[in-house]
Amino acid sequence: MRMKDKVALVSGAAGGMGAATARLFAREGAKAVVVADLLDKEGEAVVADINKAGGKASYAHLDVTDEGQWKGLIDRILADHGHLDVLVNNAGISGSAEQDLYDTAAWNRLMGINATGVFLGMKHGIAAMKKAGRGSVINLSSVSGIVGQGNIHVGYNASKGAVRLITKAAAAQHGRDGIRINSVHPPIRRPAPRP
Repeated sequence: MRMKDKVALVSGAAGGMGAATARLFAREGAKAVVVADLLDKEGEAVVADINKAGGKASYAHLDVTDEGQWKGLIDRILADHGHLDVLVNNAGISGSAEQDLYDTAAWNRLMGINATGVFLGMKHGIAAMKKAGRGSVINLSSVSGIVGQGNIHVGYNASKGAVRLITKAAAAQHGRDGIRINSVHPPIRRPAPRP
C-alpha cells in the first residue's frame, strides 16, 4: 500500500508502460489514479480494468503539447481531490519509423511531445505540489537520452536527453519544496537495420 491516500496522474497511460504504471499505483492503494492520453477508447478501457479490479481511476483526454489542457487537468484534479501527489510524465513517441532521420517536421513533433510535454507537465504539476509542500515527479527518459544510436531520428535522442537534464535541473530547484523529481531510463529497443 505504498500509494495509500495518494493522487496520481499518468500521461500516455492508454497502453504500455503508462497503463502498467497506472495499474500498479491502483494496486498499491492510490486514492485516485488519473489515466491521461489522446487515445480515449484505450484509456477508458484501462480505467475500466482498474476500477473492476477494485482500484479508483478516471480518464482524462490530454494532448501533452497543449498547455491549456495541462492547466485545465491539474485544476480539475485539485478541485476533485484537493492535491496531486505523483505525476508520471510517460507520454512519448519514437523516432524509429522516420525514413528521413533529419526530417524537420519529425524533429518538431518529437521535441514537442517528448520534451515540451514533460516541461509543461512539470510546470503545472510542480506548482500544485508546491502548495501541498510535497510530491513526486517521474519523467520517462530513455537510455537513448544518454547515448547516441543509429537508425533512429536524431530528435528522439535529443528529446530524451532534454528530459534527463530538465529533470536534474528541476530536482535541484525543488528539493527544498519537498518535491522529488527523477527520470527513468528504459533500455533501447533496437530498430531493425535500414536496407
